[in-house]
Amino acid sequence: MPASPSDPVAIAPALLGWYDRSARTLPWRAPPGAPAMDPYRVWLSEVMLQQTQVATVIPYFHAFTTRWPGFAALAAADEGDVMAAWAGLGYYSRARNLIACARVVAQAHGGRLPETEAALLTLPGIGAYTAAAIAAIAFGRRAVVVDGNVERVVARLFAIGQPLPAARPLIRAQTDAITPDDRPGDFAQAMMDLGATVCTPRNPQCLICPLRGGCRAAMAGNPTEYPVKAPRKAKPVRHATMFWVERDGHVLLERRPDRGLLGGMLALPTGPWADTPPDLADAPVSGDWRWADGTVRHVFTHFELHCRLATVTLPMHIHSNGHWWPVDQLDRAGLPTLFAKVAGLRRNG
Repeated sequence: MPASPSDPVAIAPALLGWYDRSARTLPWRAPPGAPAMDPYRVWLSEVMLQQTQVATVIPYFHAFTTRWPGFAALAAADEGDVMAAWAGLGYYSRARNLIACARVVAQAHGGRLPETEAALLTLPGIGAYTAAAIAAIAFGRRAVVVDGNVERVVARLFAIGQPLPAARPLIRAQTDAITPDDRPGDFAQAMMDLGATVCTPRNPQCLICPLRGGCRAAMAGNPTEYPVKAPRKAKPVRHATMFWVERDGHVLLERRPDRGLLGGMLALPTGPWADTPPDLADAPVSGDWRWADGTVRHVFTHFELHCRLATVTLPMHIHSNGHWWPVDQLDRAGLPTLFAKVAGLRRNG
């Protein structure tokens, strides 16, 4: 019989039985019941998976583990190479923290990842969720692991009517109540898989859910009403001009400051990101600027950015600070997604 939330002890066996039959095969994951994967691979996958879909992460994970197979290799890597390899995954502070964390592990921990949540929380880029996930999955320690998928499963299982984000302490407490001492890593991954493949945001497949018999939202016939979300506020809109400066088949790129959005990445020069279109403010050189057709819209966490592209071609003898990159090899520069999209407007310049 499917487990009931009125008997939390029954939930883990029902879920783990389902996981033994239905676990996703992922390159960073050991099979159900098997010893954990290399902690480096668990850590790397968890960092990459923050706010990023599994299908997007898989090729990046393969590329990183091939090029930098462990903490020592990643700690010794050139930061620019790592940032370029990360391009397209977004949330670039993760890449900076990735390098910083690898170096701390290599230098202060003998190349071995700490096993406890408390110790993991001292490392760059590791927050409460990531520390719990690594402790459970890599080291078999009981930890309360709550990502977006787990949040949805638990909110539906217990029909938690309080809106997010205020409901999160209660969701965590309920997750704690059903987390077993045995196989905590498999349990955490089973909850993630259930949310990703069965208890989905839209059109959940309640008829094949191993917890359906006791899911209060399913019994009420309204699972998609959970988790309850507070009304969204409209995101403010900002405007920017990016500059395509070409000379002798090369385009000017600049490395963005380490701090701030897209920090440390190679990118097109850009003017201010302002409440109104800045036109040619802070153009990197003087010249006969032309506007490319079209606008790129890019959504960040806290605002939406509308970008235009201004283009100019310079005489060969004019110099400028920055990196002159071959135009026909621009795909190798590792531009962030935003700048790659804006560069695509050049054909209309």
